[in-house]
Amino acid sequence: MPELKYKRILLKLSGEALMGDKEYGIDTDVVKAIALEIKEVHSLGVQTAIVIGGGNIFRGVSASAKGMDRATADYVGMLATVINSLIFQDSLEKKSVFTRVLSAIEMKELAEPYIRRRAVRHLEKGRVVIFAAGTGNPYFTTDTAASLRAMEIHADVILKGTKVDGVYDRDPMKDKDAVKYDNLKYIDVLKAGLKVMDTTAISLCMDNNLPIIVFNVKENGNLLKIVRGENVGTLVSA
Repeated sequence: MPELKYKRILLKLSGEALMGDKEYGIDTDVVKAIALEIKEVHSLGVQTAIVIGGGNIFRGVSASAKGMDRATADYVGMLATVINSLIFQDSLEKKSVFTRVLSAIEMKELAEPYIRRRAVRHLEKGRVVIFAAGTGNPYFTTDTAASLRAMEIHADVILKGTKVDGVYDRDPMKDKDAVKYDNLKYIDVLKAGLKVMDTTAISLCMDNNLPIIVFNVKENGNLLKIVRGENVGTLVSA
């Protein structure tokens, strides 16, 4: 078995990544495909944690822009992440991957409360851990939650799964002349305002020297290539 570069990863998935070609909700075929990718790396012994956004169901920022109280909108968004997490848990367990959902907002009938030591113990026992409900606080995105949880569990890297194969200087979906970056420094991401993760998340990673790899989660085999150390997507580091 080839040597693994990353032994403990945190996979950040946007809610939009789960929509597939739909305009709303979840494409179960996309969820199944990503779950298979996770099973593949998990079977190699990679300890895997996941944070999923809720933008496919509800976006707190958009709702607050239309007049809804920001804190209330963010809490609704956190509930959307719980829905996504439970669906993802079901998909993984149908593939015989033991999974635990840990929620930052207590809802004991659905998920375990988030306790850092419990999360680490689940990972050590070979379970996939899904962190739901963001940080449990309004005004913080799931990107920030991913950075925070990754540092709390001492992950080796954050893997940001998107619809494109890395970070570009412009939106590649709108501009075919957009240039892809293979490597970026945290400070360059902040200065250029590149849409890798929000500024709080990037700053947290920069302060703690936690690398981020942005890659196309829809391309089969990418997750496996990354944990083996192959160059995929864009690496953001010091």
